[in-house]
Amino acid sequence: MEFRDLYDENRVLTGETIEKCQPVPKGRYYVTVMVFIENSKGEILMQKRSKPKGGKWATTGGHPKSGETSLQGMCTEIEEEIGLKVAPDELALFKTIKTEDDFVDLYYLKRDVDLKETNLQKDEVQALKWFSKEKLKKLMNSTKFFMKTYEATIEFLNFLETNREVRK
Repeated sequence: MEFRDLYDENRVLTGETIEKCQPVPKGRYYVTVMVFIENSKGEILMQKRSKPKGGKWATTGGHPKSGETSLQGMCTEIEEEIGLKVAPDELALFKTIKTEDDFVDLYYLKRDVDLKETNLQKDEVQALKWFSKEKLKKLMNSTKFFMKTYEATIEFLNFLETNREVRK
């Protein structure tokens, strides 16, 4: 069984947990993490979710396990889903979005990843591919894109436009 920590509306830990896939009680929130990986060519790494997960394209992400911080959870998700070891200091938190029942932390990672050296978690991910910003925008407006990540991807593209010097 996997558990998630619950927070109040100010993102203070409550000491409460819920089991994965259970509904979030009213007035409580959990944490979702997503990472956008950009290579030195300015391409963005996207993953095609497994067929049981809908088979659509999205960024790497998930939920920290109970006891993990957002940053620790992000490192765990990257390693579990695509097989990359990432040190916490390689990741930059660039935005948090508060929704009805979660805090979505968006991270940025600048790294050239050789897709042959990845190890996909087959029950979660079926493929990885680099997308130019233009191709990513086209993908986002197609039925092949996982729409729950649309707002986060827009925030990422805005981040790229306004933070060119940070990304060098």
